[in-house]
Amino acid sequence: MAGGNPVFDRLNKQIEQERYAGFGSPQGSQSGPVQGTQAASAGYAAQDAMSTQQLNDLYAQQAAGPVDTGRVTLDDIIVKSLVLFGITLAVAAVSWFWTAANTDLTLPFWLGGMFGTLILGFVIAFSKKVSVPLLLVYAALQGAFLGAFSQYINAIPKYEGVVVTAVLATLCTFAAMYVGYATGFVKVNDRTRRMFFFALVGYGIFSLLQVVLLMTGVLDGWGFGGSGSFGILISLFGVGLAAYSLAVDFDSIDNAVRVGAPAKYSWLLAHGLVVTLVWLYVEFVRLFARLRD
Repeated sequence: MAGGNPVFDRLNKQIEQERYAGFGSPQGSQSGPVQGTQAASAGYAAQDAMSTQQLNDLYAQQAAGPVDTGRVTLDDIIVKSLVLFGITLAVAAVSWFWTAANTDLTLPFWLGGMFGTLILGFVIAFSKKVSVPLLLVYAALQGAFLGAFSQYINAIPKYEGVVVTAVLATLCTFAAMYVGYATGFVKVNDRTRRMFFFALVGYGIFSLLQVVLLMTGVLDGWGFGGSGSFGILISLFGVGLAAYSLAVDFDSIDNAVRVGAPAKYSWLLAHGLVVTLVWLYVEFVRLFARLRD
């Protein structure tokens, strides 16, 4: 019922006011029965004519779409994803060439980008407002890390070709997961989302612990498991988790468009998709490098 909703109450009052606005005798009309009847008839005729014209105008107008109502659209998400991904790739290219010419910049770009995105990631996740500048800065820091990391791996002779292979594997996985989700082969529901969330939190804590141990010299190489069977299993788990994250992103985008979420959230949806792609690429690099060892 609309009676309990203040928005519908206000709308109903406006409708009632418009409905009765033309009722009664026009100002200056005489109170005689004939004149009053004629004036009332003229008033009703004018009201009917105005209503007909208004209806014709309404029918002639195009239906309001999601863009007109300020809602999320798939095209908007695609455009914003391309913007963020373009910034990431552009900065990654600069980082790649700068670190290739100046190896001393590799560590600052790598660590600066990694910890910068980590800090900004928490800020973005817990912020009550969608800050587009923060998302753009995140994309730039992500690119700085990506270029330095990729250049470092590519410069090691035994890992030659790993970067290109990882890029191709990332693109193929993206396409496969999209087809799987679109055809219903890959399912995303409340149960799988909960399982994915707990697995993601556990893997995130594990990865942070590994980074700390690598930086303090407790671990070396690729960290836990090294390049042995256990290390390869860890990388396979990371690839699988990142790949399923794509399906979760697709489902989130689908839900946002279906329920008509505010347009500002298109930036967050695009941000999540780009972050997942970069994560998947890094996991593929680790996996292929371990296999080379």
